[in-house]
Amino acid sequence: MSEPRKAVAGSTTVLVVGAGPTGLTLAVELARSGVPFRLIDAAPGPRPGSRGKGVQPRTLEIFEDLGIAERVLANGQLAVPMNSTGPDGRVTHGGAIPESLADRPDIPYAASLITPQWRVEEALRLRLDELGGAVEFGTALAGFTQTDDGVTAEIVTDGTATTVAARWLVGADGGHSTVRKQTGVAFAGETREDVRMVLADLPVSGLSRAAWETWRHPAGVMSLCPLPSTEVFQYAATLAPGAEARLSLADLQATLEERTGRADIRLHEPEWTSVWRANIRLVEHYRVGNAFLAGDAAHIHSPAGGQGMNTGIQDAHNLAWKFAAVVNDGAPPALLDTYEAERRPVAAHVLALSNTRLAETMRTNAVPIDRDASTIQLDVGYRGSALARDDRDEQANLRAGDRAPDATGLAAVDGVHRLFGLIGGGRFTLLDFGPPPATPLPGTAARVLHVVAQPAGEGEIADTAGTLAAAYGPSGRTLVLIRPDGYIGLISDAGDLQAVTDYLAAFG
Repeated sequence: MSEPRKAVAGSTTVLVVGAGPTGLTLAVELARSGVPFRLIDAAPGPRPGSRGKGVQPRTLEIFEDLGIAERVLANGQLAVPMNSTGPDGRVTHGGAIPESLADRPDIPYAASLITPQWRVEEALRLRLDELGGAVEFGTALAGFTQTDDGVTAEIVTDGTATTVAARWLVGADGGHSTVRKQTGVAFAGETREDVRMVLADLPVSGLSRAAWETWRHPAGVMSLCPLPSTEVFQYAATLAPGAEARLSLADLQATLEERTGRADIRLHEPEWTSVWRANIRLVEHYRVGNAFLAGDAAHIHSPAGGQGMNTGIQDAHNLAWKFAAVVNDGAPPALLDTYEAERRPVAAHVLALSNTRLAETMRTNAVPIDRDASTIQLDVGYRGSALARDDRDEQANLRAGDRAPDATGLAAVDGVHRLFGLIGGGRFTLLDFGPPPATPLPGTAARVLHVVAQPAGEGEIADTAGTLAAAYGPSGRTLVLIRPDGYIGLISDAGDLQAVTDYLAAFG
């Protein structure tokens, strides 16, 4: 094999490797913030396949901030009904939104969305294009070296090698990550050959698309999930330990008939097939020098509970605003150390959760059909982080580090809003529940929303339905500082403005 030709070197601030949901989310946020980047992917083009088909509510909130929620929702379905048929033919119905989550002003999305992963990636690429960015498909990372000042990477496109200098490198390049392997960081966990599943996207006749159908059978799990915005279903069937994975249409049909007892359901030629193996791992470190790991490059989950893609997207959401703060606002580079400190414990928790659900699925040969509040990722937070400060006691319902709740019925001079429509966009937001005048934040890019009885000017909002007070539990002086990623950085029920300005000063 001949050596690749050499080309002239280039430079950027962030080199992102891998254009799946994690890398695309990071690129969209960097483009929005004006941070120079390149996004490369070794594949010749977008990958097919439904793969991670569940988008959790917290991820939908992120997508709303990025301006793609409507696009993603249009190609999916919330709270898909689920049916589970037992060996005796009895059907159990599920999939309903739990009463504890329904119709709450602090939760705009109370259920996960079913949509093919390729649709999620499509929406992110379209948004990236709108922001002036693009994916460099067919471009692979060959290797890199590090210094204290940055990374020098060699990338190869069409047989031509190019040297790229970057301040930071992010490996979002999946479970077989080149970036992770070259850093040498440990990827602890296990690969279980006894837990495997055949997946396929294919047309199905003789079955309604109104519900996600699952069957419980001694031979294993069988599932057919209609994929909204397509004409196909996602087929999923577990493999017995040691069994050969057979992906022909005839073999898929035979498994279906064995486990459902039905010959009236007919499968048609697959558009995509894959064999999933239980490869469950977590990296020891998310950062090695100026190289960072995110998504499946840092953690690999079982598909139980639909957590993997969502956790990776939230990795990117956490890291992107910190890059922007260092580049645009002069925040200390040590801010980037909080990425691992905040995100690795989340991945460890999610791995434990998905492993528990996987074990239950394998024990019962049944896909869970009851929606579980533990999987929607609204309880993910960073209490105890170096970036979480408050003067509340340990028993308080809302603390610094928690996800900032939404609120409805907020009247302003230009109309009525939800809180999520007023925050985000890559900026800090201060909610000021104190008396007039509004708390000033001179010299910062943070927006201030002053809660008043009757809004008369810009930045003033009235809590007409009491939903903001119910969510935040303020005193008559409370200040709440919301981070660019939608988590609470600081709460001062004492109304300590100096605490707010000191906090923001640490970000330049």
